[in-house]
Amino acid sequence: IVERDSFARLWAREVRLAGRALLIENPGPACDGLVREDGPVFVHGSAADMAGARPRLKLVLPPLPAGDQAQVWQSRLGAAGRRINGGLDRVTGHFTLGFSDTEEAAATARRVIDSDRGQPDQALWDAARAVARPRLSDLAVDLPALADWPELVLPDRETKTLRAIAAQVRQRQQVYNEWGFAREGERGRGVSVLFSGPSGTGKTMSAEVLARELQLDLFRIDLSRVVSKFIGETEKNLATVFDAAEDGGAILLFDEADALFGKRSEVRDSHDRYANMEVSYLLQRMEAYRGLAILTTNFRAALDKAFARRLRFIVEFPFPGYEERLRIWQRVIPDRAETQGLDFAKLAQLGVAGGAIRNIALNAAFLAAEDGGPICMAHLGRAAEAECAKIEKKIASSETRGWV
Repeated sequence: IVERDSFARLWAREVRLAGRALLIENPGPACDGLVREDGPVFVHGSAADMAGARPRLKLVLPPLPAGDQAQVWQSRLGAAGRRINGGLDRVTGHFTLGFSDTEEAAATARRVIDSDRGQPDQALWDAARAVARPRLSDLAVDLPALADWPELVLPDRETKTLRAIAAQVRQRQQVYNEWGFAREGERGRGVSVLFSGPSGTGKTMSAEVLARELQLDLFRIDLSRVVSKFIGETEKNLATVFDAAEDGGAILLFDEADALFGKRSEVRDSHDRYANMEVSYLLQRMEAYRGLAILTTNFRAALDKAFARRLRFIVEFPFPGYEERLRIWQRVIPDRAETQGLDFAKLAQLGVAGGAIRNIALNAAFLAAEDGGPICMAHLGRAAEAECAKIEKKIASSETRGWV
């Protein structure tokens, strides 16, 4: 309050002496007092309805249409635009950039194209992606998309479903606009997905694979910051997440989402009623979001059926069987690593998920490096004991028979 009042005095001085106006981006509750001050105030953002008794004029500006974006791109690309081969349609079909952002992205792409440092279509995509990248540092973590398809060890049905998800994100411009599947009044064209399965079965890795395949940013939402005990704060945080990610069509990963998207309870008191309102608000934003939203849960049964019906895809990640564990073991240790006497068939006897297998392999590598020798079965045995103790799994003698 002290800082706000001090700023208000400085601003009032600027208004009287220089006739200046004030622009507030994404206002919070602390800005409410500024609306009552003299001088024009411009408020921009999803929380632009600020308290105050002074007259207000609310303007809702629609996004720049794809055709207008294309014209801005072409005018700023100049001669470099003649080297584009269909990449502009892909960019304007996915990203929703304003005028200034389009100008900035076009200038960046033109420099790359003129210098012959990359493919023109890829230069357009990279420039638009960089400009549209959401700013979610307080509510989300930017995950690097390092995993690729060969690293996924899943049944064929689940793998085909993941590829279908990628296809729907990639081809929506053609299906909705060119083929006319977009109906007037439709609430959203995004893809909502649920990844369900035990910990370590590849849910987060699959999200990384999709982000890498689609060349999009992947953000893991920090639920501890989104969910609030204060009424209305959870909805406001969710609005911030979706609004920031909308223009760039980023992939949103709500990890362990059953904490937020659980079964809607019966209304017994005001807390239940507001909890249900939060879920209802989330359902509306999910329908309207034009990007890819991925929810992960270890307990699919904890999700409300009404919520599940709104999802485009549900992908089950089963606990890996022996054959799947064997494939994971064969891929988890890099070719450059020094090894001696490893028996993957015996290692696959240990009944743990892929995430645990990767932890065991990595910890064994550190043990071997400390011993100054190659990775052997003894190192993997010690690492397996530590990992299983961590996840509270009892190791049967048959699972590690013949390791040492």
